[in-house]
Amino acid sequence: MDPDPPISDPDGFNRAWLRSNRPVPRLVLRPVERFLRLESGSAALLMAAAVAALVWVNAEPRSYEALWSMTLSVELGPLQLEEDLRHVVNDLLMAVFFYVVALEVKREIVFGSLRETRTAAVPVAAALGTMVGAAAAYLIVNVEGGEPGGWAIPIATDIAFALGVLGLAGRRAPRELRAFMLTLAVVDDLVTIAVIALFFAEDFALAWLAVAAAVTLVIFAAQRLGIRAITAYVVLAGLLWLAVFESGVHPTIAGVLVGFLTPAVAFHPAPVTGEVVRDQLVAISHAPDVEITEGLLSQVSQLTREAVSPLARMESTLHPWSAYAILPLFALANAGVPVSLNALFDALSEPVGLGIFLGLVVGAPLGGLLFAWVLVRTTQARLQPGLDWAAVGGVAPLKGIGFTVAIFISVLAFDDETLQAEAKVAILMASLVAALLGLAVLYARDRAVRRGKRNAG
Repeated sequence: MDPDPPISDPDGFNRAWLRSNRPVPRLVLRPVERFLRLESGSAALLMAAAVAALVWVNAEPRSYEALWSMTLSVELGPLQLEEDLRHVVNDLLMAVFFYVVALEVKREIVFGSLRETRTAAVPVAAALGTMVGAAAAYLIVNVEGGEPGGWAIPIATDIAFALGVLGLAGRRAPRELRAFMLTLAVVDDLVTIAVIALFFAEDFALAWLAVAAAVTLVIFAAQRLGIRAITAYVVLAGLLWLAVFESGVHPTIAGVLVGFLTPAVAFHPAPVTGEVVRDQLVAISHAPDVEITEGLLSQVSQLTREAVSPLARMESTLHPWSAYAILPLFALANAGVPVSLNALFDALSEPVGLGIFLGLVVGAPLGGLLFAWVLVRTTQARLQPGLDWAAVGGVAPLKGIGFTVAIFISVLAFDDETLQAEAKVAILMASLVAALLGLAVLYARDRAVRRGKRNAG
């Protein structure tokens, strides 16, 4: 999400220290703040955290694993939750990330480039194609003499890293490509979660699923009743996460559900609110009593707040936390994969590693492009304005970035720790190659577009 520019303080106001003209805010903090407003700032921090994790685990593997394997437990009456620190990041904090992602996707569906079914169908088809292509490539290598049970490993995309790499492309990638990637990744994640639930979930708790469904209905009913207190929805969201977590389904789905349930329309129309606020401001400017003035300002603040949709408010509030705290923690917790020359060789010479690598790097982008192209050619679906097939060809390889969920599935698919280690190294290598391939295509497309504009001029 592109943040709105800050409103400047009028001359004569007592400015906050950060917005003052003192040397430290002016020369250090405000430039850093401007950098953090850019998507590339989040991407750079995410990549730095991933590199730090790789260096850390290969230099001091015991300290790395000791930290992220540290167990945290919480008792809620008869219910006891016990997870290691890595799973707290992946299951709880990433639910917040997926909530923000769902908000962005919903905004694009309601108001943006995906509001037309013909446009939204293309990234959905691309998502399904990447998954089919990835699974097919793996099975071709492993169907005879390999481990066909690992077919689901390369279907998973890590939306966090994929969006981070897309952010590194900056202006070289069309703005519309982010919405395309978000839709593709969310569909991918939902299908992957369904695959985990259907094929790999061991203790599938129908009772907890029923609780999750009931809480979802309560959230919907609360909105219909006009309940606006954010505390109530935070509590309900927490209950939904707990129910999904205990059901055996990946708990990040709770964030997606709450995100799509968040209202995208403001409680008060902006034009009417503007007229009311204008009258209140006139009254404030003539009010001699401080108590009356503060009361009126409080009313104006409430009116203007409710003239902004809950979706926009929550996205604005949580996006910085998601981009600059949750995602770097996620990278630090999950990118630590021990790497050696022997491990790299084994990952590309054994059926499991080779199948995963080809599935993520070759099968996924080819399948995604094929499904999307066939859909556009045979139906009324079309690419959204601002996109072309070269841009889609740049984002398709990013589907091959498969860190956390792919590693998670590899642990579920294989009991043999040797196969698990082979799969993890293959996922790491494929993710790196896929990221470089996607960036190369986007950079090449950008140069071709610029050259075409110069020739046309």
